[in-house]
Amino acid sequence: MTPPRLEARSLVLGYGAGPVVDGLDLRVLEGGITAVIEPNGCGKSTLLRALGRLLAPRSGAVLLDGQRIDRMPTRDVARHLGVLPQSPTAPEGLTVGDLVARGRSPHQSWWRQWSREDEQAVAEALSWTGMLEHADRPVDALSGGQRQRAWISMALAQGTDVLLLDEPTTYLDLAHALDVLDLVDRLHDEHGRTVVMVLHDLNLAARYAHHLVVMKEGRVLRCGRPGDVLDADCVREAFGLESRVLADPVAGCPMVVPIGRHLSSLPASAASMK
Repeated sequence: MTPPRLEARSLVLGYGAGPVVDGLDLRVLEGGITAVIEPNGCGKSTLLRALGRLLAPRSGAVLLDGQRIDRMPTRDVARHLGVLPQSPTAPEGLTVGDLVARGRSPHQSWWRQWSREDEQAVAEALSWTGMLEHADRPVDALSGGQRQRAWISMALAQGTDVLLLDEPTTYLDLAHALDVLDLVDRLHDEHGRTVVMVLHDLNLAARYAHHLVVMKEGRVLRCGRPGDVLDADCVREAFGLESRVLADPVAGCPMVVPIGRHLSSLPASAASMK
């Protein structure tokens, strides 16, 4: 079996009294796109923060290439793993070029200052994402889709081979969401990146992911290839939704057609009206 790039072992995560993620085990294999899906507010973004060492576990551990990530030097982690949080913000007036240049920070030190290699990495990242012509524009002047591409450019310039993306299509219309996910797909195909992304759209997750992780109440409900994971029973159990799951006529992957809320997931008063 191929060893995992990232692994969560018996992970317990939380912010207040009770855990948000409780006893979770997860293996992220190298060179694929993994999508994590779950009802809103049930732990998927919390999990991604822990995988990126932005949140310390209450118990359990996250391993990067077999090493506990909390025991690795911060700079070493940043050279292997890039994190794009949900709805990131840049300082007012910061240009796209300056934002992307910040991705080179893990490679800087007091004896290694800005170099031609850094300059080339930034230029290549901007060119690859189609943002080179916007390098001198302020980030806050960009459209939503352009802004996401700018942040992905920064992660690309960082030079990591593992990327964690927390809902990269949030607030984007369908066309711009597809642009961003096509870009992620190219990152995998042409650069061999291992990608873990949190998505809320089941059909986009099924279309773009090689590996699907369905969570419920802070635990993994199902995981595997989209065609093996996503069916009407899974959608009902995870989302309380009656649906039909058909073959996508374009991509051949599962496509969820919603029918309505499952009666057991509705309040008693609402269920009695059905």
